[in-house]
Amino acid sequence: MAQGPAEHHGQAAYHHESATRHHRAAENAYGSGDHKTAAHEAQCAAGHAALAKEHADLAAKGHMEHHGMK
Repeated sequence: MAQGPAEHHGQAAYHHESATRHHRAAENAYGSGDHKTAAHEAQCAAGHAALAKEHADLAAKGHMEHHGMK
């Protein structure tokens, strides 16, 4: 079953928050000299940011379709 705009908004928010947590973890690891963990956390942050954008785009598309806009 396809998700509607509300579900996509929720997923976008979840992934945005996850990206923020991973970004902070990357900053903390980098600051403590653990560059391997910092790189891993940065990669996780980037993945969550991409998923957040994807869901935000899908939510916007759903809203536009719902209101008959192209």
